[in-house]
Amino acid sequence: MSTRKFLVIADDSVEFQAALRFACRRARSTGGHVALLRVIEPAEFEHWSGVRDEMERQERAEAEALLQKLAAQVVELSGQPPEFLIKHAENTKSAIRSVVAGDPDIKILVLAAAAGGRGPGPLVSSIAKDGVNWGSRKLPVTVVPGDLTDEEIADLA
Repeated sequence: MSTRKFLVIADDSVEFQAALRFACRRARSTGGHVALLRVIEPAEFEHWSGVRDEMERQERAEAEALLQKLAAQVVELSGQPPEFLIKHAENTKSAIRSVVAGDPDIKILVLAAAAGGRGPGPLVSSIAKDGVNWGSRKLPVTVVPGDLTDEEIADLA
């Protein structure tokens, strides 16, 4: 039997926390768990490969440190340790496509819209505009308001 995974993009946006808290609460209430995806875009420094490699190594170390920091929060809210995914990709959408194609246990992508009436946010806008092309798979996308309170999330999830 497969485990239901809620995929959350661990980015630096303000609304990320709302998506994470919502996914954790849903995972707890449905017996699933959370997968955190951190995307590393290619370094633009092309002059010396040694410098580029060092930059990529540092970015990976920072991504691992961030995911480790988030793990305690995920365990507290969901009751399960998260799965860590670090992907090198040209953009977040292509990283999501790659991860979803490779893991049939990912059942829902959880995103949060930008908080404070600033529009839906770039990733939500891109998915809404271009559609969701995950190859042969159909994957629901849950978009939560980025400014949901903990109480509102508890009520919804």
